[in-house]
Amino acid sequence: MARALSQDLRDRIIAAMDGGLSRRAAADRFGVSASSAIRWRQLALQHGQAVAKPRGGDRHSGRIEGHGGFIRELIAEQGDMTLVEIQARFVERGVSVGIGTLHRFFVRHAITRKKDRARDRARPPRRPEATPALVRRPA
Repeated sequence: MARALSQDLRDRIIAAMDGGLSRRAAADRFGVSASSAIRWRQLALQHGQAVAKPRGGDRHSGRIEGHGGFIRELIAEQGDMTLVEIQARFVERGVSVGIGTLHRFFVRHAITRKKDRARDRARPPRRPEATPALVRRPA
C-alpha cells in the first residue's frame, strides 16, 4: 500500500499556489498529480492546512468493546463457553457479531478460556499414551 505524501511537500505545493502558480503548474513542478494539488488546496482553504487522513488501524473493534462487560459476565458465569455459544447469546440480545470478532476480542484482552474436561472425553486422544518410563536393566 502506498504511503501518504509528506506534509512538507503538501505545504510547499500550497505555498507555490499562494505565490501565484496555478494548481496544475504547481503539481507539475513538484511531480504530483493535478487532482492531488487541487484537493490539497481545497483542504487548506477549508481547514487551514492539508493534513493527510489517518490510514489503517482497526475501525470495527469499538462495536464489540461496548459489550465487553457482557462478554466478561458470560465467561464468569460459564468459563468453558464456546465462541459459538457466546455468539448465540449475542443473537438473543439482538446483536450480530462474528466468531472472528469475538476471537480477536479475547486475544486483544488476553482472555484465555479452559475447556471442561468432560468435553474432552467425547473424542479419542490425539496421540497414544505417553511412552512408559525406561526400565533400568541389570548389567
